[in-house]
This record gives sequence, C-alpha cells and structure tokens, in this order.
Amino acid sequence: MAPIIGTTTTRRALLGAFAATVVAAAPQFPGVTAYARGAGDIRKLNFYSGRTGEKINIIYCIDGEYIPESLAEINHFFRDWRNNKVHTIDARTVDILAAAHNLLRVDEPYMLLSGYRSPETNAMLRARSSGVARNSLHLKGQAADVRLQSRSVSEIARAAVACKAGGVGRYSGSNFVHMDCGVVRTWGR
Repeated sequence: MAPIIGTTTTRRALLGAFAATVVAAAPQFPGVTAYARGAGDIRKLNFYSGRTGEKINIIYCIDGEYIPESLAEINHFFRDWRNNKVHTIDARTVDILAAAHNLLRVDEPYMLLSGYRSPETNAMLRARSSGVARNSLHLKGQAADVRLQSRSVSEIARAAVACKAGGVGRYSGSNFVHMDCGVVRTWGR
C-alpha cells in the first residue's frame, strides 16, 4: 500500500480520537471512579515489555493536563533497553497509542517492542535490516512498535489509522504495528 501523505499530528485530531473513546475509557480506572465521573478526558497507558519484564499501567493526563511524574515513568519504560538510554517520549505518540488502545476495547496491555532507540541501536538495526530508517522517529522518541496477542496487526493498525494522527506501519510478517506522531501516512501490509 502506498504511503498516504497528509498533515502532521494536531492537538485537535488527538482530542477527537479521545472524544470517541472517553465514555468507554472512564470505567477502566479503578480507584478514581468518583473523579472520573466529572472528567472529560482521562488518558491511560497500559504496557509490558517482553525485553525487560517491566509493566506500566498509568494515568498520564487528566483533563488535558499531563502529569509530569507519569511522563517521566513513561520515558523510562520506553528507554532503549539495549543500553538503558532514556529520552523524552513525545506526548503526541503516547496519546496516539492510548487512543488506539481505547478504540480496540481490550484490557490486555500492549507489548512494547521498540520505543526510543539510541543512535547506536538504530545503526545496528539498520545494518541488519533494510526496513530500519536512517532518520527513524524512534531516535526522537516519537515512535513505538507494539503488538497485542488478542488482536491482529490489521485490527491494531485500523485503530491507529482511525486516530487520524501520525504514521502507522503494518509489519504482519513480524507481528507488530508501528505508530508515530509524524506526518499522517500508512505503509506495510
């Protein structure tokens, strides 16, 4: 499938994706039910890493206000696991991942395959595969590669595309979906 070139990720597009999922999302936050009743926007991230064994299930934004401590935990979780280098993860990417997860209506956490990549790791991966971009958005903390056991690559990619924000790559042969906050486009099968 040829890439679809469009506009960059906008706050309006991301809020639209969350508006479609907020009613379904609110009951998923045990312990904050009373607060969530009046909230129009609660964003949560649910992941595990097969590489490190770590898990993260965290509310990172309430009513449009990002929680700095939560974002710091996300930065650490998305680090380059090969050398433990940490980089700031773009909140737009986190929003796309969370919105797509909400649209899939699953309790299962995403499995994070790749978040931030250091230049050393990206160069090593490029040497092994022609599918790794020289200027990958992983280098900027603006991309993540994920999978779900209960959903196909196509289902995950459709949910990400429905967010109308950023790039979505389908890697069916390797069973993962790439999501980023760059230019709106799609690729793969």
